[in-house]
Amino acid sequence: MNISKEARVVVPAAVVVLGFLTLLFIFLSMLAFAGTPFVRGWMVAGFWGAAGVVTLGFVVWFFRVPGRPVLRDEASVFSPCDGRVIGVEQVTEDEVTGERRLKISVFMSITDVHLNWFPVGGEVVYFKHHNGHYHIASHPKESEDNEHTTIAVESGRGVVVFRQIAGFVARRIVSYARVGAVVEQNTPCGFIKFGSRMNVYVPAGAEVLVGKGDRVVGSQTVIARLGI
Repeated sequence: MNISKEARVVVPAAVVVLGFLTLLFIFLSMLAFAGTPFVRGWMVAGFWGAAGVVTLGFVVWFFRVPGRPVLRDEASVFSPCDGRVIGVEQVTEDEVTGERRLKISVFMSITDVHLNWFPVGGEVVYFKHHNGHYHIASHPKESEDNEHTTIAVESGRGVVVFRQIAGFVARRIVSYARVGAVVEQNTPCGFIKFGSRMNVYVPAGAEVLVGKGDRVVGSQTVIARLGI
């Protein structure tokens, strides 16, 4: 299992903090059980030690990068993340295109892979980071109110717009998109640390292949087909 480069600060910090807290709880446990049978104090200390190791293991696991085949199909829009489809609706995408678009929303739980991928290949024609709140990202209005990035890629079959959205737990969005860069489909486009949601806006004439409640796999599940 590979680990995302975004873990290079978080994991060492977690080691220091969790190591300190684990040692503190072990020390306090030994003091609290002083004068009681020796084995009881070590059982409690062992519990806190195991809890620290498990928590650190989860932090490392959260930043995992799964080994997946790189799929390419210029007529397809792939899911940019792992998660569950929480909505498919027609809306006006007014930040980039000003057009009526089909919006596909995917919610990432804390246990999902949080690496993000470019759903289409082409030239990045728009990128902007928006500051905002950190409400629960599964709620319908969070893409408007929460911190998010907006990215648009000219795919050769039309512009596809997508957003990385922070949530209640997520506190940092990392994007690798840069205006003018030519990106390849299903290569990493960013990471949302401890959250949260992505919206994909495809042309109104596209064929959507997923529905609410469907599970999708980032860079592997085709969520829409573009017209010619």
